[in-house]
Amino acid sequence: MTDAVLELRGVSKTFGPFKAVTDMSLSVLKGEIHALIGPNGAGKSTLLNMVAGGLPPSAGEILFAGRSIVGLPPHQIVHAGIARSFQITSIFPKLSVIENVRIALMARQGRCRSLFAPAAGVMQDDALALLEQVHMERDLDRPAGELAAGDRKRLEFAMALAGAPELMLLDEPTAGMSPEERSLVTAIIRKINATRGVTVLFTEHDIDMVFSTAHRITVMHQGSKLTEGEPAAVRANPRVRELYLGEAAHA
Repeated sequence: MTDAVLELRGVSKTFGPFKAVTDMSLSVLKGEIHALIGPNGAGKSTLLNMVAGGLPPSAGEILFAGRSIVGLPPHQIVHAGIARSFQITSIFPKLSVIENVRIALMARQGRCRSLFAPAAGVMQDDALALLEQVHMERDLDRPAGELAAGDRKRLEFAMALAGAPELMLLDEPTAGMSPEERSLVTAIIRKINATRGVTVLFTEHDIDMVFSTAHRITVMHQGSKLTEGEPAAVRANPRVRELYLGEAAHA
């Protein structure tokens, strides 16, 4: 892991007088799982939105695979190799699990005009292979709207993988889940990283999940980077313990 797949250089975002992100620099290395943590309002989701193209930075540069992606619309950023997963899953609830994945595969191939045409058998093998990656092959015919929170998230991961991304952006991937669901989703993230080589940048409030999963951690505070490093170094940082970890720092 020597090459940066994503680089932020002096990135800032303001909303009128409010400074959401200030002079943020960040390197996410190819093949790593990188966590972005901090208190509510630290600027984490704003930063992910800028990388994904949902918000333009007010200043600074964002490079993906060495090329600037500032100003590109979200769909072009997706096609460049960045997938985004939101806190609230974005699936088609009335369609089956495998139909959702087929749609994602068809969209990746530019077959948007036929997305809602009868698609029985279309890309069946590819869709099934993706569902196997997230351990959902037994649920392929279930309506997506009937899935529990953890299962919806796993389906969304399969849909994101349909785009063959090099980088996945995950915003609170285990939010609102039971301990069992969190454990399963965390295992899927590790598997996607290990078996497919997908780089992961994620935000998360579950400190135990962060420190057991991330290769490196960046801590944000009031829109700026407080510190960055491997989990043990971040946990031992006095300012992180004072401002953010609190009781968790001693766990």
